[in-house]
Amino acid sequence: MSDQPRQPRSPRKPGKPYRRPQKDPVRMLAFEALRAVDERDAYANLVLPPLLRKAREKGDFDTRDAALATELVYGTLRRQGTYDAIIAACVDRPLREVDPPVLDVLSLGAHQLLGTRIPTHAAVSASVELARVVLGDGRAKFVNAVLRKIAQDDLDAWLEKVAPPYDEDPEDHLAVVHSHPRWVVSALWDSLGGGRAGIEDLLAADNERPEVTLVARPGRATAEELLREDAAVPGRWSPYAVRLAEGGEPGAVEAVRENRAGVQDEGSQLVALALANAPLDGPDEKWLDGCAGPGGKAALLAALAAERGALLLASEKQPHRAGLVAKALDGNPGPYQVIAADGTRPPWRPGSFDRVLMDVPCTGLGALRRRPEARWRRRPDDLDGFAPLQRSLLHTALDSVRVGGVVGYATCSPHLAETRAVVDDVLKQRPEAELVDARPLLAGVPELGEGPDVQLWPHLHGTDAMYLALIRRTG
Repeated sequence: MSDQPRQPRSPRKPGKPYRRPQKDPVRMLAFEALRAVDERDAYANLVLPPLLRKAREKGDFDTRDAALATELVYGTLRRQGTYDAIIAACVDRPLREVDPPVLDVLSLGAHQLLGTRIPTHAAVSASVELARVVLGDGRAKFVNAVLRKIAQDDLDAWLEKVAPPYDEDPEDHLAVVHSHPRWVVSALWDSLGGGRAGIEDLLAADNERPEVTLVARPGRATAEELLREDAAVPGRWSPYAVRLAEGGEPGAVEAVRENRAGVQDEGSQLVALALANAPLDGPDEKWLDGCAGPGGKAALLAALAAERGALLLASEKQPHRAGLVAKALDGNPGPYQVIAADGTRPPWRPGSFDRVLMDVPCTGLGALRRRPEARWRRRPDDLDGFAPLQRSLLHTALDSVRVGGVVGYATCSPHLAETRAVVDDVLKQRPEAELVDARPLLAGVPELGEGPDVQLWPHLHGTDAMYLALIRRTG
């Protein structure tokens, strides 16, 4: 620091008006979304669309503005752990002592500096101006000072400074570099197996923007119809999947507006298709989706069942989610029923169904691409809360299927405590049930492991990390 005395601030010239901070609608909206995620435990994928819609209606936004706002929100959330480590190196206090709104502005600024092509001067000045609007001049000076420190290096140089060497602490190194909590890195590595390359690829894939994938509901729409849309390309594995290139808007697709198609990750489609195509001993007339909300898999199963003249019962515990299921199934050509019921205390008789899907509540660690904030909310002890419910629901599924029928146990988590541990524990108590090799039912999908269960991965399959075990009741 210079030994020279600080020079007095020049007085404002007489008559020169005070410059009010200028509101940047894009960064204001991004800040508002981050505050909702932090204050209300909201999810960005639920908060952001209505904010963007409102901005468009006011005339504040065009397509490029919406794209930038979306990138600022999701990019900041995905790299939050990395940016926190960098910000912590640039402030003189623990991060917990920095007010959350200030930290949100700093994180937005850090992402513009380190994760986008926005010029340095523009990233700093826009962030400081945002701070003046939402925080006031005093804290805007703090933001300015911190961001100027951050701007002195690029992301790679910062990671060299703030991430521990891989050889000294591999998990903490990966946690900082790829912006995942350490316990999540450890859990994903255990589930994936293998060396450094695989886990780095997986963590990197979690930080990429996922494609929007549509499903053409059989008997109501076709993939060929959806492919006539602008920027549409075929799915990788599901015959009903169509991917929209960056910027594709599902709401602009006629078949989606008419409920003949929907938005559904290809991994979810594969789970439903595998259950629907599993060989049975005996009739194929009654299907059950025992945890049906919000309705994506139920809608695909109902359409597949309708082609065979089978009935689908879609059950969901929460009434408002049961309403979403009913909306997703509206217009299905075949017979179906939607009920609000607790799957651990089912109102149907045992042995009533030929096929049962139980996509159980879980930590959601398989969908971190879509819900990046979930990685910061989940804790290891959440697993203990889900474990009894997951086992109870799998027991219900096995009770509900008839002898010769098939159960699909699915989770959107690759954590071993939510996948194989649950299946193994339940099957030890159910000698009348046996695993079915699910891999042949995902024809053409590579790298499915040793089976008989299946774990999909973002970096290998371009899907959410869906898990599926197929189980036949034998007696």
